[in-house]
Amino acid sequence: MAVSGFEGFEKRLELHFSGDDPKNVGSLGLGLRLLDFESLQQVLHAVQCTVVSAVANQHFDAYVLSESSLFVYPTKIIIKTCGTTQLLKSIPPLLRLASLDRGLTLVSCRYTRGNFIFPSAQPFPYTNFHNEVVYLEESLPATLCYRKANVMPSKTPSHAWHVFTASTQNTTCRVGEEDNDGGLFTLEICMTELDRNLARNFFLRPSAKYDGDSAGKEMTAITGISEINPRALICDFAFDPCGYSMNGIDGDRHSTIHVTPEDGYSYASFECVGSVYDDRDDVVRVLKKVVQIFRPATMSVSTTCASHEVWTRVTGALEPLGLKCRSCAVDEFPAAGNVVYQTFVDHRSTENNNK
Repeated sequence: MAVSGFEGFEKRLELHFSGDDPKNVGSLGLGLRLLDFESLQQVLHAVQCTVVSAVANQHFDAYVLSESSLFVYPTKIIIKTCGTTQLLKSIPPLLRLASLDRGLTLVSCRYTRGNFIFPSAQPFPYTNFHNEVVYLEESLPATLCYRKANVMPSKTPSHAWHVFTASTQNTTCRVGEEDNDGGLFTLEICMTELDRNLARNFFLRPSAKYDGDSAGKEMTAITGISEINPRALICDFAFDPCGYSMNGIDGDRHSTIHVTPEDGYSYASFECVGSVYDDRDDVVRVLKKVVQIFRPATMSVSTTCASHEVWTRVTGALEPLGLKCRSCAVDEFPAAGNVVYQTFVDHRSTENNNK
């Protein structure tokens, strides 16, 4: 817990692995999914969070954490944690487990985060991005020799996008079995100053007598989160006295939402994976629903893809909803491809600031 409030902005780590011998991926090609739960718990203990709920399908395992989410694919792991968690401490034990238990080798790493609401409450090395990059550089094997770090700015002082990538290859295509078509993209959305009335949906009712799982299901239903992707299998959880997390599973694609609804530092994040080959209107429908659920005053969208095509759909989806694009930054990173970082401000906030 931060001094002034809970830190909603997440730190996100994505690790991709490969194996020289296909047999090392494990029976039935499960790879990292064969890591025992006790080992995962030990990794999360170092990060300072725990599993509160889980769901899986034939493609990957999804865990809702006490601070955000964990996704485990056969050769890919994604961890998002909020608050004052020590996310980067997961790297050494994960590398050991992948190498010793599964015979896998790290081939790429991506670390991203936004601007913290309460930066002074963060422990070292999250006190500044330079320290985080140094920590990452020292934690990763020398074989990941293509490395880049950058802070992508915006015209909104409270928002900036921090990106670090490292790879064994100097390529704009992401490495990993789930990304072979080269057409997948990831949207990472951060929203602040949520509509107060809508944010109340993420507080437990004082008289209600239910656990985090049942309360989470209720929040998913009443807010319309279940309608963002009706095909997805949803694992959700509500926190006491407030807060909400969900993971969605749709084939080999994940989505996730995390909400800190307290007035004064309200925050929500939404992340999903899509494909440039999907219906072009899918992004528009998803973003429209997300905005309707939260009505943020400020919204940032990071689009990671080998193609420039997707980010134009983001602008086309949000501006008709009253969110004005304030800034757009573009950069290219090894293994990640193009990262486009856009910030949007509710037109009502813009009008008030101009008065």
